[in-house]
Amino acid sequence: MIGQLGAALATTVGLVLAPLCHDAASVKAPHTVVMDGHALAATKIQLVTGTASKATRTAYNLLIKTADADLTAGPWSVMDKPQTPPSGDKHDYMSQAPYWWAGPKTPENPQGCPYVNKDGQRNPEADAITDHTYRMVAWDAIRDLALAWYYSGDPKYAARAELDIRTWFLNPATAMNPNLNFAQRIPCSTKISGTGIIDSSQSLTQVLDAITVLESGAPGWSGKDSTGLKAWFTKFLDWMQTSPQAKLELAATNNHGSFIDQQNAAMAVYVGNTKLAKSIVESVKTNRIDKQIKPDGSQPLELSRTMSWHYANFNLVALGRLAEIGKNLGIDLWHYTGPNGGNLLKAVDFLIPAAEKGQSVWPWQQINVFDQSIAVDIFHAAAEQGHDKAAGAAIAKTPVPALGDLWPVRPGVTSLDPPLK
Repeated sequence: MIGQLGAALATTVGLVLAPLCHDAASVKAPHTVVMDGHALAATKIQLVTGTASKATRTAYNLLIKTADADLTAGPWSVMDKPQTPPSGDKHDYMSQAPYWWAGPKTPENPQGCPYVNKDGQRNPEADAITDHTYRMVAWDAIRDLALAWYYSGDPKYAARAELDIRTWFLNPATAMNPNLNFAQRIPCSTKISGTGIIDSSQSLTQVLDAITVLESGAPGWSGKDSTGLKAWFTKFLDWMQTSPQAKLELAATNNHGSFIDQQNAAMAVYVGNTKLAKSIVESVKTNRIDKQIKPDGSQPLELSRTMSWHYANFNLVALGRLAEIGKNLGIDLWHYTGPNGGNLLKAVDFLIPAAEKGQSVWPWQQINVFDQSIAVDIFHAAAEQGHDKAAGAAIAKTPVPALGDLWPVRPGVTSLDPPLK
């Protein structure tokens, strides 16, 4: 029985809903990790009752369009790559460091060893290993499908999200082992590096949020799924704290350190280790914000890169998610100010002139396309959660992301340009 409320939603968004009961009084807020579950529930009620804003209706339609495409894509698996990792086990994730290039190739040195770093210049050779790309598209699809089910009630979206999750994480024949021992390997080198952890840390939190959305009552989801995933993420979190790669990444002072912190805090929340999650989020004040953000809001470690605009935004994706996690844990990172006067909101406001006016007012190097729109999500987060009026005003003056502004239905800081390093 879809009823008058469901009919209102169908009319409002111009889509046909599944024949399920959409009762605003029965809407549950998912126990999300990063995104605000209560905001998701409020948005769903607005859609159900026909009171959603035009921006929300537009975002909903964009989400459904994306999820519809995801219904016939995948599922994806680490087993699909043509290569076998050095372990001999294709269940191990593997990728190649994207900014490392072969040197001159000769008959005596056909591989061009040693490889050399060219910051910001992606080597297409890395794309031959499919795990990186498949991980990216699979985890995006899982998020979008889960949210499409939550808002629409159509079980087809939940079924596909569940298939994608089980394929990547749970099915013994296709699942990824919970480690990144062979992520972002540099050809010709056996040196251990932690940088490959960015492959997962930049987007794993959206999978955790998707899982919690499905756990709020998706048809087909089972306790066995939740138990299996909590076991998988418990093992992955242990690897993320104890492996040589993880220890190197945790010591990183730039965006790499920020991202592993937000990934570990999010996994700790999901597996029920609230004490660890709170400890990580609290440590962000002195370990990340104090060391990364100057009193004027600049981030010197990111501005020194050849893609300074990308990385200044990218690091704030991690710090913004940590602030979102902190909000759910009762820890306020948005309004923490370090001894030197630097804080998260100043770093957000530092981006406003270039987001509104473009590269002409950004004096640092950006060798790739200067996409002003990648700042939109952090502006939304700072405005809504940090009560930053300047960031809120900047949203209307910043170009809309190419795929549309999905914040109204996906209220969590997302990296809005292609994942890099």
